[in-house]
Amino acid sequence: MALSFPIPFTKMSGAGNDFILIDHRTPFLPSVEAMQDFARAVCEHKFSVGADGLILIENAAGADFRWQFINADGSIAEMCGNGARCAARFAHAKGIAPARMRFQTMAGIIEAEVVGEGVRLKMTPPHRPRLNETITLDGQPRTVHSLNTGVPHAVLFMEDNTAAPVLEWGRAIRFHEHFQPAGTNVNFVQHLDGNRLSVRTYERGVEGETMACGTGAVASAIIAGILGQVAPPVAVTTSGREELIIHYRLAGGAVDEVFLEGPANFIYEGRLHPEALRRMEADSVR
Repeated sequence: MALSFPIPFTKMSGAGNDFILIDHRTPFLPSVEAMQDFARAVCEHKFSVGADGLILIENAAGADFRWQFINADGSIAEMCGNGARCAARFAHAKGIAPARMRFQTMAGIIEAEVVGEGVRLKMTPPHRPRLNETITLDGQPRTVHSLNTGVPHAVLFMEDNTAAPVLEWGRAIRFHEHFQPAGTNVNFVQHLDGNRLSVRTYERGVEGETMACGTGAVASAIIAGILGQVAPPVAVTTSGREELIIHYRLAGGAVDEVFLEGPANFIYEGRLHPEALRRMEADSVR
């Protein structure tokens, strides 16, 4: 794959979830496989830029743009709330989209509004809620809930999530037979007080705890609302000590009008040189 260097990119953070964003309206990665290889190389910490995921902004018919979202391990994600906020603010700053915009994801059309350094997203309707299911974890029965908010999420409530074995339990639940074949993201949730939650998330595709997960915060807030623990709007404190605000409407067991508000911050801009992708070339000749 012949690339033209240097390649301009922007590094952004959505509540601690960090991403590499590239204007790909003039495509230089010819296939999904090439995008996945590129993402694995450029997202690798210490050897390249390092990030939780890669976002490519592309032209779209019937929307302001579409994105390609690839996790750090090269897997394709249908949706990412923190990434979507960053994509929206990036597109607005680059003159690609107005402050109020619509863009295509694999989860459907996302509506977004840029307000200062933050973005308000209208999420696609959540689906497949499953409550009070029991799985075996460390030889013990554990109660787990699940909801798809664009990507699948499992939700476990704990009295103190600071002590949660996020990596160990997260990996076990992510690959648990109950959630196959797609696997799941895993949220460890603590009810703080009133309508406030603390959420720590093990993310599928990153295969570790991230500083925030927008779709996980939404899933946790909705499940907590269905169970009567909170009422919207719900404030979610992330592992990175940022705050996300989730709005939704519960009516007759249905959930709609779901919005996610939170920061989308520019960190730096740069240009990729060939040596930033040398690991991709090394892997391709093995």
